[in-house]
Amino acid sequence: MTTSGSPQDLPILAELERKVLWLATWTIHHANHVRDNDDGLKVGGHQASCASLATIMTALYFHTLRPADRVAVKPHASPNFHAIQYLLGRQTRDKLEAFRGFKGAQSYPSRTKDTDDVDFSTGSVGLGVAQTLFSSLAQDYVRSHGWGLARPEGRMIALLGDAELDEGNIFEAMLEGWKQGLRNCWWIVDYNRQSLDAVVREGLWERYQNLFRNFGWDVVLVKYGALQQAAFAEPGGEVLRRWIDNCPNQLYSALVFQGGAAWRKRLNDEIGDRGPVTALLERRSDDELARLMNNLGGHDLGSIIAAFDAVDHDRPVCFIAYTIKGYGLPFAGHKDNHAGLMTPAQMETFRKSMNIRPGEEWSRFEGLEHSAAEIQDFLDRVPFASAGNRSLQAERVAVPDSLAVTIQPRMSTQLGFGALLNELGRGDSPVAARMVTASPDVTVSTSLGPWVNRRGLFARETLADTFKSERIPSTFNWEFSPKGQHIELGIAEMNLFSALAALGLSHVINGERLLPIGTLYDPFIARGLDALNYACYQDARFILVATPSGITLAPEGGAHQSIAEPLIGMAQDGLAVFEPAFVDELAVIMVFALDYIQREGGAEPSERNWLRDETGGSVYLRLSTRPIEQIKRDMTPALRQSIVDGAYWLRAPGPNCQLVVAYTGAVAPEAIQAVGLMAEDRRDLGLLAITSADRLNAGWTAACRARERGLIHARSHIERLFAGLPRHCGIVTVLDGHPATLAWLGAVGGHRVRPLGVEHFGQTGSIDELYRHYGIDANAIIAAAQVIAPGRPMRYLGAA
Repeated sequence: MTTSGSPQDLPILAELERKVLWLATWTIHHANHVRDNDDGLKVGGHQASCASLATIMTALYFHTLRPADRVAVKPHASPNFHAIQYLLGRQTRDKLEAFRGFKGAQSYPSRTKDTDDVDFSTGSVGLGVAQTLFSSLAQDYVRSHGWGLARPEGRMIALLGDAELDEGNIFEAMLEGWKQGLRNCWWIVDYNRQSLDAVVREGLWERYQNLFRNFGWDVVLVKYGALQQAAFAEPGGEVLRRWIDNCPNQLYSALVFQGGAAWRKRLNDEIGDRGPVTALLERRSDDELARLMNNLGGHDLGSIIAAFDAVDHDRPVCFIAYTIKGYGLPFAGHKDNHAGLMTPAQMETFRKSMNIRPGEEWSRFEGLEHSAAEIQDFLDRVPFASAGNRSLQAERVAVPDSLAVTIQPRMSTQLGFGALLNELGRGDSPVAARMVTASPDVTVSTSLGPWVNRRGLFARETLADTFKSERIPSTFNWEFSPKGQHIELGIAEMNLFSALAALGLSHVINGERLLPIGTLYDPFIARGLDALNYACYQDARFILVATPSGITLAPEGGAHQSIAEPLIGMAQDGLAVFEPAFVDELAVIMVFALDYIQREGGAEPSERNWLRDETGGSVYLRLSTRPIEQIKRDMTPALRQSIVDGAYWLRAPGPNCQLVVAYTGAVAPEAIQAVGLMAEDRRDLGLLAITSADRLNAGWTAACRARERGLIHARSHIERLFAGLPRHCGIVTVLDGHPATLAWLGAVGGHRVRPLGVEHFGQTGSIDELYRHYGIDANAIIAAAQVIAPGRPMRYLGAA
């Protein structure tokens, strides 16, 4: 593989480039042809992508990167990454041999599943790219507050394919980066002009170049390799360059696949008999001509290194590196090569060309011309690996046992959330200092206004509130400064979740812990769900406050009412979901959440509730704008624990209980009213307040698994709550979301259940009208109870 440039170690880098390509290609081949793999899914796309990026990644990891730099690796280039880590002694042969297998090296780089120093998980394309942008902003936030200054700034770098730029979230992120004054961010585009199924449109690089420059990025085009640049300097070379520049993408790719003879014929046919050009071509054999035409900038170590080394500023940079998908492999350039996979015969030929002896395929230094000692000496000096473990740690922030809040006689949980943050904002506690809030242009309408008034908005440069300076009365003080603690985002939920992921990984990326809280309207979780899932998959830690929620936002209609979000929350791994009805419950949950997002303990479940609380995670609070009458009560330790575990008896059932009403969230008044009206007609009624259907369900299923493994005494929180219920007892469940959220409760003890909830898009109206229409008002609860718990007629049916 041709190289050029002045670095003293360039010959060794060239050998490592070949070794990275070999190990990555062999790893994929081993997973498909050698190791037992009968799932029917081949991973050919990895081979073509790995070949496309081998040069760039070699230059990055063995020359350019420093320990503080962080990289999001293109998903299909994961074998390259694992090969590089293997050469650096940070990956094991066992993991490589088990690539795509159980607990082997992951098909796509994973922070939580891989063991070889992955900075950012990738997989769903576009998300890892945007993550680097928001991680750069998070780094600026940390350093602007005076933290982590003993460590050098890092560059946040994404390796991405040109087709990956089709993902809309990337452009949303670019706009936000421009607003926030993005720095220290590199995006390296593998411009191989092929997507999964096709060849990309002509002139796309020009659109990229203009787009990035319009958003304040520097654009560096790495198009020609050293062989091409030397040829252009020969007589006739300028004509050849113009032909290359004007050649359509599909034709160029096809000629790469066809080889030197096809190149010669096409060039002679289209350029014609011109003495200097003809001489230039005739001085080269078919193989030499193919090497010349394939020598794009992205495959030339010297060109790539020179481009990287030339950046001497902190402005964001987009490198557009021309490459050939499948470079150096039999299917290079073919439009179908994403699914291409070398046959055993092709792999054998490739092995011989790489000077790899049979049985030495995994040897780190096999096939290299330099001695093992010389290579190891170079690897020991690689700057990227010089600092040992790059995954940082941060101390936990002490969380108080309780949070102060003034509870009004009638109050909504959303207003309670604002009051809690307002009280935190008054003081100078460690929790308040490390909290950072973010919202996609709904700061005021999600009750963050008082917090922002006290703590300010974040920007790297101070910006005064013009309304204040002009003496115009306003409820809110909208001043930006480097010490502000609220990040105001544009209306893009994908950006909110990407920002929360970056802020929620600050403890491992920057070595400084933040306590991020993001707010948005509950129905719009769905608009950013891919990024939310990605944030949880990375094990980022944050509190998500979704409000207003449910059809309880009645006058706004279906577009702003949420139905499925409780189920989404329950199904999302790494996210504990709460839906309190009362503000004192919310205060307890906030204390738990601020501590929970900092936990990083073992994965074994607690025998108290069978939840893996020691591992921690993120938290989702589903709140409401509906003011309801608050309960005056002492918050005992037992009640606190029950609220955190997911449920408690608001009215404990008697020994002959015929009916339990279980509710969650804003429908508490209807459930309380219904139980009061039914008390004369059904014995020993129970009223179960569910603060977290998610944690109740997770604890129950975990306890079931424990019993199946022989721990016969395992009991979850909900099983203990239901332990005294007679088998004939019926259960009516109710919430202003999908009824399946609570329908599973009947399976806990074999009780009949009638789940009430909302299954269809809402419409405008008052709360009373919509609750009646969808069958979740007090009368609907009584009617359901009449059927599921037969007995004397309910005398107040229809009176509610």
